[in-house]
Parts: sequence; C-alpha cells; structure tokens
Amino acid sequence: MLLNENNENQRGKLAATLTGELYTSQDVFQLEQENIFSKSWMFVGYSYEVTEPGQYLTTKIGNENVLVVRGRDGELRAFLNVCRHRGATLCSEQNGKVGKTIRCPYHNWSYGLNGALMAVPNTSDCKEELVNNDEYGLYEVHLRTWHGMIWLNLDEQALPVEQQLNTQLFERFGELSTFARYQIEDLKIGAQKEYEVDANWKLIIENFQECYHCSSIHPELTATLPEFRSGVGTQNTVGGGATFHESVQSFSLSGKGKRKPLKGLLPEDDRTYFGITLLPHVFVNLTPDHVIIHRLIPISETKTRVVCDWLFAPEEIEKSDFDPTDAVELFHRVNEQDFEACEWCQENMGSKAYKSGGILVPIEHHVSAFYNYVMKSIGMITT
Repeated sequence: MLLNENNENQRGKLAATLTGELYTSQDVFQLEQENIFSKSWMFVGYSYEVTEPGQYLTTKIGNENVLVVRGRDGELRAFLNVCRHRGATLCSEQNGKVGKTIRCPYHNWSYGLNGALMAVPNTSDCKEELVNNDEYGLYEVHLRTWHGMIWLNLDEQALPVEQQLNTQLFERFGELSTFARYQIEDLKIGAQKEYEVDANWKLIIENFQECYHCSSIHPELTATLPEFRSGVGTQNTVGGGATFHESVQSFSLSGKGKRKPLKGLLPEDDRTYFGITLLPHVFVNLTPDHVIIHRLIPISETKTRVVCDWLFAPEEIEKSDFDPTDAVELFHRVNEQDFEACEWCQENMGSKAYKSGGILVPIEHHVSAFYNYVMKSIGMITT
C-alpha cells in the first residue's frame, strides 16, 4: 500500500501526504490512466470551435486519438480517430474541416459524419458486407457539452457528465448558480498558452488547491488578492471568494481595467475572484471580466502538459483595440511560478527523505480529499 501509514494516525494537527512513489511510479501512472482518465469526463475544447458541418478538432486521451466532428444534422459527435480498415489516423490536424465524408488518407475508406462506413474502393466482392455495416463504422466516444465546453468519456458505462461536474460545483459553492452566472458558453478564447511541466499531474493539482505557498512565490497575485497572504485561498471553504485590493480595478498585472463585467454577473461578483478545481484535470478561475481555464494533460509520471485559455466576451475580442496582454500576464506569471515550484518537488519525489511522504498543515488539510479521490480511483484504498 503506497498511502502514508501515518494518515490513519495524524500527529496532532498534521495530516499525511501521498508517498513519493505515487509521483514517480510508471505502474501507478498506468493505473491512473486506466481508472481515472479513461473513465472520467475529460475537457477537450469549446463547442464554438466546431460549429459547421464537417468542422472538427482532434485530441488525445491517454493512449487514444479522438476526433470530434459536427454532423450534417448539427450534432456534435466523437469517434476514435482510427480507420477500421488498417488503423490509420483519419485526421492529423488539430483543427480542420472535411466535406461530406471523413476519408482515410491510407486506402481512401470513407466514413459519414455520423461515423458510418460509406465507401470502400476496389472491393466489389465484399462491398455489401462492409458499407453501412455497424460493425465497421467508427468507434464512437461519449460526448457531452457542459456550459459550452466539450467533454469526452472513453468509458462504455460512462455516468452522466452532470454527476461528475455539477457535484463538484455544489461542493465548491453550495449551489450551481454562481458558476452559471459567468456564462462560459458565450465566451471565446482571447489568448492561449501551453506549458510543459516536468512534474507529475498530482503535484499541479495539489498546488492549485492550496494557497499556503502564495505569500512565498506569488507577489503579483497577493498584491491583487491581499487575503491570499494569509495562506488561505478560495478553495478552503464552501462558496469562498477573494476580494481585490482596494486599488485594483481588474484582475490584471497593472490592476487597471477597461472591460465591462461579463453579462449575467451580480453586483456582489464585482472585484471578486473564485478558483475552482474540476477533477480530474481542470482548473477554472472566475474574474469579473474574463475566465481562465487550465487543462492538464498527463504525459508521463514525471511530465504534464498544461493548456491555459483566457476567455473573454466576443464583443470585447471584436473591438479594434482589444488587447488581453495585461490580463494574461498576471496569471501567466502565476503559472510559471507554480510550475517551477512543482518541479522543485518532483525532483525529490524519489528521495528517501520523501519515501513515506510529507505533511499537510491545517490550512492544507482540504487537499486530503484529492488524495482520497486518487487512491480510491486506482484501488489502493477502498473506504
């Protein structure tokens, strides 16, 4: 058992972390791929990115290549991006558009936008057996849109997306209306950055969930949100948000702001920041005039890719003087500071000093819920 044995016998007000092996073991990483990422709803993009028939995006979940495409009937569908003939990748670009069919580049087998096999060249002797036969159509993947975000699930017995996501929103806010007010389904990407982090994905989740480190490594963030200097973030309590410093107008590096608040927000949302973790791999940061969404893509037991989107109202993006640099730079710096800290830790996860793990002080205890989630998911604890 890899969970720190002291977890059952906390030393006073100290709680145990996971043991170092959980951040370095290939076997554990494979268990996570099989039991967490292949059985959970995974965020892969936004519905506005795939609006026209034949428009598509591709992504990867674990070892599977996945294709998301808008059908001629207007429906979004997802399939494994694999030709059923010889296994070739059908669409190689990250985004694109096909015509009425999806054509394999290897032998020109063609599939409808609904996944059905439509044409197989030079196969007159077995064409009837192949075409429109459900057995040879593309392998469908569960897809749902939730607040304008596209979520996929590889599990054939996938539970409703709301069960995974709404449950977490309720645990964070005590209700669902706060998150809904930001109307993410109506926003668009104004800026995007990708990061390659030499750290296990769990270290990045832990870091985002606690603010004990904020006064140490986040000078720009704590200048904007002074209460973060206390080590208590917005995820320690149900419904908690952080108020901007009295001199700060917007969530940006300079603190200055010209953008209007997002539609649907209430007066009490003004000058307030909320942070939310949506397990297994998404962070959402809500601010009055934009939303920041992080998407973690585990690459190996020691490497994670992070895609960070800054979302704004379309009417703001369309303005000739739209410039998101000031807003982007604040959290970009926070990201770089956080990811460097995670790499400091990853470097020593294999050390004998961390063989039995570390400790959580009281203001970090809520991170234990994430540990329990991981351990239950991979079958290392059952209660």
